[in-house]
Amino acid sequence: MGCSGCRVRLNFGKVLSKVSVFFTMVLIFTYFFYCLTGLCDSAPRTLYSQRVSDRDYDILEDLRPSPRLLHERNLTAPADARQADAPGKLPQRALDSDKGSAQSDGIPVSNTFGAKRFPQAIIIGVKKGGTRALLEFLRIHPDVRAFGAEPHFFDRFYDKGLEWYRNLMPRTLDGQITMEKTPSYFVTKEAPGRVCTMNCQTKLIVVVRDPVTRAVSDYTQTLTKNPGLPSFQSLALKNSSTGLIDTTWSAVRIGLYAKHLENWLQHFPLSHFLFVSGERLVSDPAGEMGRVQDFLGLKRVVSDKHFYFNQTKGFPCLKKPEGSSKPRCLGKSKGRPHPQIPSEVLQRLRDFYRPFNHRFYEMSGQNFGWD
Repeated sequence: MGCSGCRVRLNFGKVLSKVSVFFTMVLIFTYFFYCLTGLCDSAPRTLYSQRVSDRDYDILEDLRPSPRLLHERNLTAPADARQADAPGKLPQRALDSDKGSAQSDGIPVSNTFGAKRFPQAIIIGVKKGGTRALLEFLRIHPDVRAFGAEPHFFDRFYDKGLEWYRNLMPRTLDGQITMEKTPSYFVTKEAPGRVCTMNCQTKLIVVVRDPVTRAVSDYTQTLTKNPGLPSFQSLALKNSSTGLIDTTWSAVRIGLYAKHLENWLQHFPLSHFLFVSGERLVSDPAGEMGRVQDFLGLKRVVSDKHFYFNQTKGFPCLKKPEGSSKPRCLGKSKGRPHPQIPSEVLQRLRDFYRPFNHRFYEMSGQNFGWD
């Protein structure tokens, strides 16, 4: 009987041992399964590695998260770790606007606080007007978070759906503004209705510039990509003898600001627009930024102390922030020298644009002095 009892206890112990091994193996298998499927990556981390190009680093290197975000996270990490949460950090799933296609390079998580929201304000135009400069100046503000690339959602990728668009946006806290800029929206017929479908209360910023100078700048940019491009005058004029302007050329058509604004005013009241002077953004960046901050309902944080004029580039740059090794200027593609255009061609363009400019002054309530 005694030996029989020993055998029962021994067998029961073996069973318990086997059960423990079995459950241990189940736990190990479950852990490896979750890691292999990527679910482990959802765990919060204090520091994230990011791949940033030299060009992006020049623009973004010294931007910092808002004071509220720093307080919320109680960051104790070094400066280079905090930099990962800089306002407007380009997500890796950015759209390559030059190629017109979406590219996915992986999505590093840089901020797990706040929420992804639709933009409350969009810089909708115009190309070669100064939209990139305006966006970079705005990103100094601690209460502005912006998608760095041009998403082209309302003109090229609308079929991907609003949820896809919202997920592109950076996370924001209460009180912060989500923004993006895509200059081609202003000249896209379908864009106003699509933006209103998202939110008819969206604030719209249009950076405008003398349409003649803008057309030459547009041509200059295209010429650097396509050196075999015909001359400016051959593209701008239908016939050199008659001097008629070819409005089918996009560089000319974009400058018809009044016509494009008419399309937008069918969906949004004038009070939802702010028209920023591209010329004054160069000559008085702090003054124009004051108007922009007022329009967005922001405290005037961006001021004279943030700018200096770069004589080489011919436009303002951001002063070197504390802890930075160098000032921040826009990339090499900005401030290119323009080709020499015959004066008679430029005069024909000025004469052509004059009635459209005057109509735009009346519609916008601002005289930009291009005549």
